[in-house]
Amino acid sequence: MPQPNVLAVLWGILRIQLTVEAPDPSGTATVDHTRFASILESIGSEASPNLAEHDESLAAYVEYLSRVDPDDLSEPEALAFWLNLYNAGALRLAAEAQSAGHDSVLRLPGAFSDPRFEVAGETLSLDAVEHGKVRRFADPRIHAALVCGSVSCPTLRDEPYVAGRLESQLEDQMRSFLSFGGAVLSDDRKKLDLNKIFLWYGADFTRPRRMPTIVPTTKRRVAASLERWSDDALSQAESIEFRSYDWGLRCTLG
Repeated sequence: MPQPNVLAVLWGILRIQLTVEAPDPSGTATVDHTRFASILESIGSEASPNLAEHDESLAAYVEYLSRVDPDDLSEPEALAFWLNLYNAGALRLAAEAQSAGHDSVLRLPGAFSDPRFEVAGETLSLDAVEHGKVRRFADPRIHAALVCGSVSCPTLRDEPYVAGRLESQLEDQMRSFLSFGGAVLSDDRKKLDLNKIFLWYGADFTRPRRMPTIVPTTKRRVAASLERWSDDALSQAESIEFRSYDWGLRCTLG
């Protein structure tokens, strides 16, 4: 199974932070995500989704979003916009991998780094949307909301993100992600296994005001920062480890 080159990823994030315009939502416009709701409902009704069958609908939704200037939106409306755009793009990426017979989205050259969107005159990759737009809203819960079409990524929410319910949606996503594999305590409560997302982006949780950041932090500080979304004293575990990330192709809704 292919794995990302860590140094290349870090350099890519730094380059994105230098070249991608930071979001500056200050308007009152709104976006209708009904199209995405219909797509998610359709995918969720299939036992083994054939994502290629939904690619045309996803492309039309992405094209609709490309005509929006997200800086004309309010902050919650803009964050919902970027989350939905990213997830629609990730579904298209998974559909492409599935159609090509690949076992991972990483088998596709430039999967996350190649241009996939044009929004308000900017050409953006999935990485650019994540690190240049979404993370700059300084809300670490976005890491439970973005999907990548892989086994270890969070489960895709079965509804679009919408401004009016964004707070409750993100809270629910974080709690669900931790409860269903994001943070696993052993039966004796002595060992904690964390999803590797919390290694890569742990500092977003311990220092959210500095998002996006690549400054490292400690395992125990990450565990402590996650306790607000868990019923367990995660940081009290004697051993804290990060599980290997499974990039195997999968798309699950929940």
